Amino acid sequence: MEATRHERAGESVTAAPTGAETPHAPRPALPVPPPLRARAAAELLGTAALVAVAVGAGIQAGRLTDDAGLQLLACSLATAFGLGVLITLFGPVSGAHLNPAVTLAEWWTGRSLGVGVTLRETAVYVTAQVAGAFAGSVLADAMFGEPLVRASTHDRSGGPVLLGEAVATAGLILLVFGLARTGRLRFAPVAVASYIGAAYWFTSSTSFANPAVTIGRAFTDTPAGIAPGSVAGFVGMQLAGTVVGLALVALVFTPGRNRTSG
Repeated sequence: MEATRHERAGESVTAAPTGAETPHAPRPALPVPPPLRARAAAELLGTAALVAVAVGAGIQAGRLTDDAGLQLLACSLATAFGLGVLITLFGPVSGAHLNPAVTLAEWWTGRSLGVGVTLRETAVYVTAQVAGAFAGSVLADAMFGEPLVRASTHDRSGGPVLLGEAVATAGLILLVFGLARTGRLRFAPVAVASYIGAAYWFTSSTSFANPAVTIGRAFTDTPAGIAPGSVAGFVGMQLAGTVVGLALVALVFTPGRNRTSG
């Protein structure tokens, strides 16, 4: 969720002196990011681990209890804790997007300033995230003795569920880029994990909020799965939620009007 690199780059742009003020002062160099292969590996491993947590927790919870409330509680706690750890671990390498919606949003917002991921890096990130999500689903099934690849039969469709998915994604984008605009991305591991844990409960879709995770979970016929026929609707609403989230960021966090910077 872009825990470090985007913030430092933004600070460098802001702090760069103008020619009129200091005509001979050198501009501070932007931080050099790790090689793209390392960042892609971090996105692949991080997304794989995230899906393995979500799917594995769903299988475990379903085996331990028939109470739907307890199952949801177990899954939300496991996902929130796991996500916080993964953002902390991979944030310094790739920004820990672990989510095509976050990657696309960063590319869109940073393209005119030359910060964030480039279009090529975006393509590499998204490919790594989708591949990682599939691998994570297979790994979770393997750990619990489930068929490694089997299309889910868990239908997740209907207007209310799709609306919930759009709300979940819009809230996530608002949170991540709101933190970036106010210079508080150091709180991303706790803030993003807390939001996703809460969104499990307050959204009708249980907050996938991630196209790669959605695709990965279509390959497991377990409680965490999503039927292939429901994937397109979920991804479409996630992209719509991304647009709404960015619009809210532009509305609320207008440059020059923030009262606090953390």
